[in-house]
Amino acid sequence: MQRPTQLKKTIETDSTEPDKKIQEAEVMKDKERLAAKLDAQKVTSMIPEEIKSSSLSEAMTLEKIAAIKAKRMARKRNMIKGDDDLTGKDKRSFVDAEVDVTRDIVSRERNWRNRTIVLRSTGKTFSKSIFGLLQSIKAREEGKQRHPMSAPLMNQDSVRTDKVPYNRYEQERIQKQKQDEKLRDFGIDTTGTFHGKNIKSVTESVGRKPQPEVKREPVKVPMSRPISEARPAPSKRVSRTPVIVIPAATTSLINMFNAKDILEDLKFVTADDKRRQGCRRESEMLIQRLKPDGSTVPFRVVDNVAKFTHDDWDRVVAVFAHGQAWQFKGWPWDGNPTEIFSKIKAFHVKYTDTPMDKNVKNWSVVVLQLHKQQRHRDRATLQIFWEQVDKYIAKLKPHLRA
Repeated sequence: MQRPTQLKKTIETDSTEPDKKIQEAEVMKDKERLAAKLDAQKVTSMIPEEIKSSSLSEAMTLEKIAAIKAKRMARKRNMIKGDDDLTGKDKRSFVDAEVDVTRDIVSRERNWRNRTIVLRSTGKTFSKSIFGLLQSIKAREEGKQRHPMSAPLMNQDSVRTDKVPYNRYEQERIQKQKQDEKLRDFGIDTTGTFHGKNIKSVTESVGRKPQPEVKREPVKVPMSRPISEARPAPSKRVSRTPVIVIPAATTSLINMFNAKDILEDLKFVTADDKRRQGCRRESEMLIQRLKPDGSTVPFRVVDNVAKFTHDDWDRVVAVFAHGQAWQFKGWPWDGNPTEIFSKIKAFHVKYTDTPMDKNVKNWSVVVLQLHKQQRHRDRATLQIFWEQVDKYIAKLKPHLRA
């Protein structure tokens, strides 16, 4: 069984009429407000009337005015000035600067000149110089052509002799002859002398007639010679510095590492200590020996005699022997140690607790024994070396410094 459908009937009421009236009333009010605004007086300035009527100092504080001015000046400095912003004084300084720069550039400019421009110059005339030069060349050429024709007519006396080259000594001789001739005209004898004469003989000789002139031969002018022939070659100066030869072996107690400490400072320092200190080995050195009187004498110390000359060997005053005979290979006297030590004073350095070398025992050497630890004894031991050297120089080589 179906249920019957219910139909709702819309009932229109009069409720919409009051709403329309309210809306119309609000629209009328809005129109009145808009008309009032439009009819009102327009405001031309944003500044309040109170500030308008008052001065700037009354409207703002002095600090605020100073801040605004500083801000405006800073902004003006940062802005780039245009040509319109330049004042008359600025424009004048700018123009002066441009003129100075232009004048400097113009002063350094160079006119481009070549042969054509110079020849086209209206301010120069070449008639005098060029024409005169051409005429002289033409006359010279004509003279050469006429010379063979006029040669037979010329006498031998008229032939022009070649010019004698200038000689200073010849000129001096000629001037002296002219001066002597002038003095002879006055009766003056430049070569005379009154040595060994008395006053009477001098006065009597004044009235006598002058003796006939004696002809003198012309003085021969010495020919110039090269300087190398005119002056003898200076002899080479011989050195007077004594020489001390030490071993080149690194196992020797004295070598080029510690020779200066031992011989000059009279203090023993091992070669290993000098290497650790960063010292370098030198080929030769010059030491200063301090004498008791306070003076110093230089001594040359070397360990290689391969380039020694005869003068160098003559200045050797001491040699330190290491103990091996090969040390003296290439030496004079056939490298024989016995012969060498008879000519040169020899020394040997060893520690007190080490045995003596066999070769050293047979050689004529002075042994200097050093202690391994007691360094205060070094000076007394090494002083013996200098005493022996002084005696050797004074006896056999007194021409050397000592």
